[in-house]
Amino acid sequence: ISPPKRESAPENIHFQRSDLRGLARLVIQATEGVTRITEGVHQSVWSTLGVAGREPQRTGGLTGLVYRGVVGITRGAGWSLERVLASLERLAEPAGNPTESAQRSALISVLNGVMGDRLAADQSPFALPMSLRIDGVDLDLRQPVVPAERVRSKILVMIHGLCMNDRQWRGAAAAGAHDHGHAVADPLGYCVIHLRYNTGRHISHNGSELADRLEQLLQNWPVPVDEVSVLGHSMGGLVIRSAIQQATERALAWPARVKHVVFLGTPHHGAPLERAGHGIDLLLASSRWTAPFTRLAGLRSAGITDLRHGNLLDRDWQQPDAQVGRGGDTRVPLPLPPGIRFHAIAATTAARRSPLADRLTGDGLVPLNSALGRHREARHRLRFASGSTWISYRTGHITLLRRPDVTERMLRWLAD
Repeated sequence: ISPPKRESAPENIHFQRSDLRGLARLVIQATEGVTRITEGVHQSVWSTLGVAGREPQRTGGLTGLVYRGVVGITRGAGWSLERVLASLERLAEPAGNPTESAQRSALISVLNGVMGDRLAADQSPFALPMSLRIDGVDLDLRQPVVPAERVRSKILVMIHGLCMNDRQWRGAAAAGAHDHGHAVADPLGYCVIHLRYNTGRHISHNGSELADRLEQLLQNWPVPVDEVSVLGHSMGGLVIRSAIQQATERALAWPARVKHVVFLGTPHHGAPLERAGHGIDLLLASSRWTAPFTRLAGLRSAGITDLRHGNLLDRDWQQPDAQVGRGGDTRVPLPLPPGIRFHAIAATTAARRSPLADRLTGDGLVPLNSALGRHREARHRLRFASGSTWISYRTGHITLLRRPDVTERMLRWLAD
């Protein structure tokens, strides 16, 4: 396995040629969406006057014909524009591989977090493919050679959270703060590999793909792998739990090599921000006047909706109650599997623990009890070994990526 060679090319590219095509597609979709919302409000007005539509939130007659015409023309224009832009891309291929700027990378990551499932379904150039990376360069898993200085028998896989990317792990070092990866890996002899993925897809889909990629990685690694450890921040912790479970069910080999998994602010039982978003959905849908605007509230990606309760597997979000959006926790209980040492680091902005702080105060996004795997129902509680949980006080969700005391705690666990 070897990173592709970099060719000389301009660095810190904020805009790529394919971005024009991606932006054009988003504009077309936004225009169509606004048209549908306008038609829905229009039909709500007609309904108060006793005029029925073709179907809920759809007008009939001449008015419906006009709306359908606007949508059809918009789609036709988008189809033509996209093909013109695709032709221009092929005629003006850049020489070499331009280096993506941190600003563009962050923006694309946020876009994928918010609507990445739609981007992937539309085959948008903005949709991020999953990749395993070393120092910001994608690994080609088909090649059996790794630079000698990177070859280790121990691998540390680092998985970022929602709306983030692998550069934000490494960005800590550039800002003069701790880079958890190399601060842990260098003294313990790990090779650090970062995962980049589309955080808007279902956690179960990302987990399944990660399971396949880790299997391929270990099969092609130039030396036998003695140990794999994983550091997952926020959603990243859920993705590795999903990957381990699916790999075990499919009898893949790599879970037997996993020794440690460290969760950083992982919402094992969901995050209240997504539950609040679901409440807005229900509120808007309760009135025929506001029902058309549920299209806007429903823009949250599949990955975000999975965070309502912490869905890990397909069956968690495919159950009927989950599909109709009743808000209940329909997950199948999934305990931590044996044979792996699991650790959880939670954060709270409070100065010290108290019953009120434990219930209401978290790191700004993830409640303390969710990050520690606690649940009011015993079947959902995660059983961490004694000494394998730790709380960082006066710390926010993103600050977990920068704290030197977090690094020290992980060093103690991983060195065992």
